Amino acid sequence: MTNSDQPRIKTNLSGRWFVIAIFFGFMLLHQIDMLLIGPLTSNIIDTFKITYTQMGLVTTGALVVGTVLYPIWGWLYDRFSRAKLLALAAFIWGSTTWLGAIAPTYPLFVAARATTGIDDSSYPGIYSLVSDYFAPSTRGKIYGLLEISAPLGYLIGMVMAMFLGGVIGWRAVFYITGSLGLLVAALMFFFLKEAPRGQAEPEMQGMETITLRKFSWKAAFDMFKRPTLIMLFIQGFFGSFPWN
Repeated sequence: MTNSDQPRIKTNLSGRWFVIAIFFGFMLLHQIDMLLIGPLTSNIIDTFKITYTQMGLVTTGALVVGTVLYPIWGWLYDRFSRAKLLALAAFIWGSTTWLGAIAPTYPLFVAARATTGIDDSSYPGIYSLVSDYFAPSTRGKIYGLLEISAPLGYLIGMVMAMFLGGVIGWRAVFYITGSLGLLVAALMFFFLKEAPRGQAEPEMQGMETITLRKFSWKAAFDMFKRPTLIMLFIQGFFGSFPWN
């Protein structure tokens, strides 16, 4: 594990809320894009002349890719700029959505939609940055606000599918959401700033510089020596994995 000192970033309230606005926009539009596949299922089936079982592979592929990449995103967030990685995630979202929209055949569509799972597991970077922009006394409210994006995204996506899917076609709908993803990627890349890790913690107040500690594989594997943590992992597998 290596250490380095980094200066504290001075952010006013309006600056922090601008960050939350970007995060909320990312999560809302991303949720719309992910959940559109359900309401547009019939349209896509008619286009490729496939069965509902074959259509199920579209969702399964993205779920598998996202599951595999969760720990990889986590490792990257611990070592590199979370702000730039989130911009990359938004770019991947927009690009892969476009690939799915232009896919001429069913196998290519499945492959393209599976790649959309790459960015589906990128949310931990948002929660990590939020914890460095907001003190513990307000984080719960911020997390709650961000989580509203999921049900709201589903409702908006359903409305888009109902009113636009039959008018401009499902491909055009994905062109719109994919383009919005690229726009969000640009906003994140140019305006989202990295925050020193731990700067919002009460123990860090008054410090001019904060020591940055990078990811340690040894510390990660040491956690598996804790019986309680192992029991939580087992419970999570049997409680969450079959449900998903």
